Amino acid sequence: MWGRISAVAGLVLASTLALPGTAVAKPEEVDVPVGTWLAARTHPSVQLTSVSYTADVAVPTPEANLEAIRTLTQQGINAVQSGKISSDENSIYRWVVQQMAKNPGRYFSPGGQERVVEATAGGLCTGWWITPDGYMVTAAHCVGQEDAELAQTFAAQALTKINEKDAADLVASLGDIASDEEILRSAAKIFQIWNAENIKIRNVQSSLSLLQSLPGGGVDKTTKTVPIELVAKGTVYPGKDVAILKVNGQNNLPTVPLGEDSDVRVGDTLYISGFPGTVTQTSIFNLESKLDPAFTEGPYNASRQTPEGVPYIQTQAPSYPGNSGGPVFSKDGKVIGILVGGLIQQDGGSTEGESFVLPVSIVKEKLNEKNIKPAESTTTTAYNEALDLFFQNRYSDALPKFREVQALQPNHPYVAKYISDSQQAITAGKDESGTPILPWLLWGGGGLVAAFVIGTIVAVARGKSRSKGPASFPPAPYGAQPGYPAQLPGGQPQYGQPQYGQQGQPYGAPQQYQQRPPYPLPAGPGETRAVRPQSPYGQPQPQQGGQGPGANTRIAGLEAELEQLRRNMGQRPPEQR
Repeated sequence: MWGRISAVAGLVLASTLALPGTAVAKPEEVDVPVGTWLAARTHPSVQLTSVSYTADVAVPTPEANLEAIRTLTQQGINAVQSGKISSDENSIYRWVVQQMAKNPGRYFSPGGQERVVEATAGGLCTGWWITPDGYMVTAAHCVGQEDAELAQTFAAQALTKINEKDAADLVASLGDIASDEEILRSAAKIFQIWNAENIKIRNVQSSLSLLQSLPGGGVDKTTKTVPIELVAKGTVYPGKDVAILKVNGQNNLPTVPLGEDSDVRVGDTLYISGFPGTVTQTSIFNLESKLDPAFTEGPYNASRQTPEGVPYIQTQAPSYPGNSGGPVFSKDGKVIGILVGGLIQQDGGSTEGESFVLPVSIVKEKLNEKNIKPAESTTTTAYNEALDLFFQNRYSDALPKFREVQALQPNHPYVAKYISDSQQAITAGKDESGTPILPWLLWGGGGLVAAFVIGTIVAVARGKSRSKGPASFPPAPYGAQPGYPAQLPGGQPQYGQPQYGQQGQPYGAPQQYQQRPPYPLPAGPGETRAVRPQSPYGQPQPQQGGQGPGANTRIAGLEAELEQLRRNMGQRPPEQR
């Protein structure tokens, strides 16, 4: 008889295993592609960063080196006489200008008055939160350029008009050949190179910032520019190209977890998130589109190492300028590195299959130097739980979790859309929550139904005792009254909803009795605990004497009452997970 009673109690207690939030789901468990699952979880922490410079840019007026130009002209005449070039004037000048473009410094020298321009330059990259209070990771080359590199940037962005004027003056000095496109292109190249080599930059000021959403705005037109503080910086690619940033005054930011280098190997699929410049710097798309990260994937091709011994991962996952600094994920959703660079073709385009990733161990080195500890935020914990429910079409269950996220982080860029989508799905009759009422009474109501079941069991046992004399009762190891373990020490409900602890820790220490609790405790971040239902009183002890009259009838009545209760409440058997 005790075996049948234990089975009935186990049936009721087992239903609590179907409660949401007791484990971290995997993509296959919610029946969505890995990329979809990863993008949904990681996009909130991926941010568009900006570095900008202002400076006074000066270049001298170029003076022609007449002797060098005469020598070059004579070489052109010799080339005509030997039949290497045509004898017409355009062909000769074309050849001369092309040779000058190969080494402009030989044919022009600094002289005359400086041309000064108040210039601005900058670039966009990708960063991602690692702590709830505003620490962020990106690439070192995203937060500051070396002097030579900065000079090239200013030359390309700030000297356009000066370059054009110098080229036009040169072509005009050649006479009536301005219509020759090849000469125009070569002349422009001459001064792009020469001005860049002779540029002087003064009064340089730089600033770092990110575009952050405002409450209720999402990643759209309501974003604002937020200043970033540089905390640590490595050496640019091919060095340890990683930087740590800090945005002050932040809390409950969405974060992504760090993995290990060993989490991936050649042949595994890698996933890159970030903001390619092909989108952020075009006028084709609106601002909302530009501020939504792009997600790409591809195989881990090879493990590489620089001559200085810095490790890099080569992947075929597509990336482009602007993706720099973005996180690279394993299929389990952990960061295994940051996107740093890729090979560029001669025409400026990216080479597919040539993206390079700095392993996460280098990122951890830089974090350890500053004693920065990555941590998962309460926002992320609640958001991931809500996403798992959403992907299972359990919209009614997901909705309160999404609202919890919105309360924790009003600036969250995606949660408002998920709340709207969940509400629409419920209205459309697509909700598959079907959460049994009985488990929730067990979980949130302090064990009311459990009390009913256990109380009935106790009554059966006592009825038997009255019929056959005193019987030993199984001990209650948790110090609670038999049949109703309702209160924890301090007056807290035993089976109430889990409470969030301090920032960075998804749950406080689980409240429990002297020994193991009868119900599954909430799992920690990234942790799945397999819990078997247990009787709250340990193993039943054998009773003295035979079975009293009416015992089978009472057991049958209990099973019938439970069955009727399940039908009334619409309970389904717990899903296997």
